[in-house]
Amino acid sequence: MRVSPELGNATWRKSSYSNTQNADCVEVADGFPGVVPVRDSKNPHGPVLAIPAASWTAFLAALQSEG
Repeated sequence: MRVSPELGNATWRKSSYSNTQNADCVEVADGFPGVVPVRDSKNPHGPVLAIPAASWTAFLAALQSEG
């Protein structure tokens, strides 16, 4: 299933793990039920991944268990 949420009015926030030189930055947008839009902050008009919310939650849990 492909999900294409309307992102024109999305409010993006940068990952707290992004580095200070803005070289490796991931941004996510909140407020899209069922999906988490993710993009590269260096390419804000580029592609956006719409990750299923359950998969995003599992991804974050896996990161936290590693750190």
